[in-house]
Amino acid sequence: MKLIKTTGRTKATAYELLATLERRGAVKTAEVEPVVRKIMRDVQKNGDKALLKYATQFDALQPKQPIRVTTEEMQQAWNETSPELQQALQTAAENIRSFAEQQKAEEWMTQNTPGVTVGQIVRPLESVGCYVPGGRFPLPSTLLMTAIPASVAGVKRIVVCSPKPARETLAAAHLAGITEMYRTGGAQAIAALAYGTQTITHVDKIVGPGNLYVTAAKIIASTECGIDMPAGPTEIVVTSEKGNAAGIAADLVAQAEHDPETLAVFVTATEQLAREVVNETKLQAKGNKLAEISLKARGTVFLCGSVEETHIITNRLAPEHLTVDSDKDLKWVLNAGSVFIGNYSPQSMGDYISGPNHVLPTGRVGRMRGGLSVNDFLKVITVQNYTRSGLATLAPHAIALAEAEGLIAHANSVRIRRKGGKR
Repeated sequence: MKLIKTTGRTKATAYELLATLERRGAVKTAEVEPVVRKIMRDVQKNGDKALLKYATQFDALQPKQPIRVTTEEMQQAWNETSPELQQALQTAAENIRSFAEQQKAEEWMTQNTPGVTVGQIVRPLESVGCYVPGGRFPLPSTLLMTAIPASVAGVKRIVVCSPKPARETLAAAHLAGITEMYRTGGAQAIAALAYGTQTITHVDKIVGPGNLYVTAAKIIASTECGIDMPAGPTEIVVTSEKGNAAGIAADLVAQAEHDPETLAVFVTATEQLAREVVNETKLQAKGNKLAEISLKARGTVFLCGSVEETHIITNRLAPEHLTVDSDKDLKWVLNAGSVFIGNYSPQSMGDYISGPNHVLPTGRVGRMRGGLSVNDFLKVITVQNYTRSGLATLAPHAIALAEAEGLIAHANSVRIRRKGGKR
């Protein structure tokens, strides 16, 4: 990791680097967009033919191997899973489900004016596609994180796409009750979910993390169906003045091993801690090739002139994962996907078992939203119900606003209803 001071001679360089990191999402997805568009157009035009071509080329689909995974395969994978891993998956599933149930939006009705009832009803989406990466490592945790909140929301059709799904991922699919799963990934899977093919019926929304190609594909697909967010390569920021250097470094290395595009940043105003973290990170990353690549490319320690400056830089980065020293720090946190507090809250716990979702916004989308939740699978539909007296009370105001906007028919519709449907 490189250490750079935000004061003195290196101040301008530090803030130039910060500005570059702020543009990380748009720049990286733009680099792969032409290839992604080509693949997606091909799948949209040629359906299964194109999907199978890319699944064979990129997803290791074998000749004559069916692209759809059977429920029997999922059951067998579960049966072949060790009791220890079964218990871990079950514990994670229980915590994810419990958290999602508490997040769920509620229906309500109220009278804001006598005779005028307003409120909301909550309905699940009819179908969703859950993308589960499967390239470098099996990610059964991501299957649970995407499918379980959809199930809690009441989504009837939950489709999973995952390239080269490992036994652990298939076992998690069985545990989550998945009945529709396909051996495909990348832009081709996103295109199939968004546009549909002869085999895969299109869905209303696509959720889940992925690499730059998946992230770019989701952005393109958002004109055709809903998406949760750009959830691309992993990001970690640790902002600390009194944390344990070994623990901080461990989190940085852990997230860095996800992807060579990982962003790993430590922000502090304490020089001794900064230098200890640099040394510890180098030591702990040794021999972990992916972590070494990403830390060399984007690993950064910002040594700031004040604690207040560390807060400003952290919020500007709007990271996917953020670790802070204590719960008092929550007061200044404005932009982050998920926050971890103190020396005993490793970010890896959130990746697997805590309950809050690990599908989180990247590329500074944390300025606009938090992580995936059960509410991403729900529609909140507003309701309005007037009695005759309630309409009489508010009608003059609505008519005045309609006439001010020059919308005469709007005003007339209120007048006629006020008279009981008579012109």
